[in-house]
Amino acid sequence: MSEPTVFERIAAGEIPATKVFESDRVLGIRDIAPKAPVHLLLFPKAADYANVTELAAGDPALLAELVAAAQQLADEHTGGQYRLVFNTGAEAGQTVFHVHAHVLGGGLTEASL
Repeated sequence: MSEPTVFERIAAGEIPATKVFESDRVLGIRDIAPKAPVHLLLFPKAADYANVTELAAGDPALLAELVAAAQQLADEHTGGQYRLVFNTGAEAGQTVFHVHAHVLGGGLTEASL
C-alpha cells in the first residue's frame, strides 16, 4: 500500500490547510506558495486518479464537479475571471500525483503563467 498523498492527508485533517470549498468528494484550499493574487487548489478527497486524463476517463462526473467548484470559487474570489490549470506529468510541473486543479486569478501577469 502506498503512502497517502499530501491532499489525502489534508482531507483527513492530518495537515492543516485553509479550506475555501468542501463537498462530499471535493476539497478546495488556498495554495501555500501562490503564483497569482488568487491561487486555490481543488482536488478529489480520494486519490483514485493521478491526473486529469485519468479522472476524465474514470469519473467524468467528478471532473465536472471540480470544474463547477472552480467556477464557484472564481465567482467568489475573482469576479468570475480565472485560469484553470491541471498539470499532468513531472515534466509539466506536476509534483503531487493526485489529480488537482489550480484556480488562478486576481490580476494575472506573464510572470504567473
